[in-house]
Amino acid sequence: MRNLTKLLILLSGCILSWTSFASTYPLSVTDMAGRHVTIKSQPQRIVLQDGRDALMLAVLDRKNPFKRVVAWNNILKKSDAGLWGLLKQQWPSAAKILDMNFGDSGQLNLEEVLTHRPDLLVAELRAKSAMEQSGVIKTLAKLNIPVLFVDTAEQPIKNAPASVRLLGTVLNQEKNANEYAHFYEQRLNHVEAGVKEAVAKNGGKRPTVFIEAHAGVKGPNDCCFTHKDFGWADLVKAAGGNNLGGQVLKSSSGVVSMEKVLALKPDIYVMTGSQWQGRSKSIALPLGYGVSKKQVQTAFEHLLARPGFSEMKAYQDHRIYGAYHQFYNHAYNIVAIEGLAKDFYPQQFKNLHPTQTYQTILHRFTDIKSDKNLTLFAHAKE
Repeated sequence: MRNLTKLLILLSGCILSWTSFASTYPLSVTDMAGRHVTIKSQPQRIVLQDGRDALMLAVLDRKNPFKRVVAWNNILKKSDAGLWGLLKQQWPSAAKILDMNFGDSGQLNLEEVLTHRPDLLVAELRAKSAMEQSGVIKTLAKLNIPVLFVDTAEQPIKNAPASVRLLGTVLNQEKNANEYAHFYEQRLNHVEAGVKEAVAKNGGKRPTVFIEAHAGVKGPNDCCFTHKDFGWADLVKAAGGNNLGGQVLKSSSGVVSMEKVLALKPDIYVMTGSQWQGRSKSIALPLGYGVSKKQVQTAFEHLLARPGFSEMKAYQDHRIYGAYHQFYNHAYNIVAIEGLAKDFYPQQFKNLHPTQTYQTILHRFTDIKSDKNLTLFAHAKE
């Protein structure tokens, strides 16, 4: 009898533990835009405004992150052929999902989308203004299709894990969401503690950093686009760098002339790259899956041959690095923070392995097959 009582207590505890993670509908949540959104029932037919948020779904719907997606803007196909090839091979149905040109402009072919009977549209916060101006949000509200804003770019450090938790609640996958968010926050705390210690050792000084986003994507005369106060700017700051773009730009992003960059004398220069498709003039770093170190170094040679680089302090000090571009707008951006921190403070973070962190995320929190043939960060060998 005593053993039976213990068993019943154990079972009841398991049930309570499971139900504590279960969402009940109708459900009211506050999204990343501060809007109160009501979800009448568990969403089964989702539209993704930014296809990179499929990586967020991979944490939640682990067996198949595309099972609820009926339409999306497949940015992965356009911006990272290696990753898209891997996902398409593992989940062939993803290639059959309606692919729209529904980006930050807010334009959407509603007639086409509505034929797929969506019950939720998930959009990035940076697209909110354009979606309001185009009337998309108002039209969907009339049709009782909720719009949920997530954010991995405007305030990426704070909102990437919060967005995973938000979407986990909405999709009744809170347990998976909380597990990943907890891992993210643990890794972030580790970096923050290390940066604090390294900065103290350096007399309170942080290295000045110029980060050139999608370096060379428009060709050999393309330089130097950067971020002021979103995306890469926040990641640089979290990794312990002083983002120079914040000192010279008036808008959230823009081009800084090489003459100005040279005058700023950055301690560190970071180029972001990816395997963009349809860019015939691109000399960008082809970071991501299926890329050899030789390919990356060849790309570095072309990028560093651009006017002005040989005169740069960071060039002369051998402190020019490469980072996978898509991390600026990515639920796994903790990997970028670790990679940058290792570049900024190599001695402090000599035991930090950001690519291994990425593989750990795939292995522990998703069903995406990991691939050792992966280059997310690089160091130019001038």
